[in-house]
Amino acid sequence: MLTNVEHIGIAVRDIAASNALFAKLLNVQPYKSETVEAEGVTTSFFQVNQTKIELLEAINPTSPIAKFLEKKGEGIHHIAFEVDDIRTEMDRLQQEGFTVLNETPKRGADNKLVCFLHPKGTNGVLIELCQEIR
Repeated sequence: MLTNVEHIGIAVRDIAASNALFAKLLNVQPYKSETVEAEGVTTSFFQVNQTKIELLEAINPTSPIAKFLEKKGEGIHHIAFEVDDIRTEMDRLQQEGFTVLNETPKRGADNKLVCFLHPKGTNGVLIELCQEIR
């Protein structure tokens, strides 16, 4: 079951410049930054109360973020929802007719297992499911 919005992912061209911009905007510093080699990104996380913002910068030209930036430019890339059991939720959503982009959950940023739903079936919005790794 989807429990809440876990974070909003924003694709950026320059994470250092974007960190400075969002630090001014949100009046907080990022609490975490990491590179996820498998996705070809460097991420930076901000948190204000219960809201988390993830900035994503491509580290290679073939990463999904690089392709997104080339096609659409900077902006909202995905909305992530927290789930209690990612495998059960993946099965449920596939049975409901959604296209899950990966067969099994994979390790993502911020100590999460993740999977994505194809935006063609979600009104053009890339949806990420996240489960805390325990």
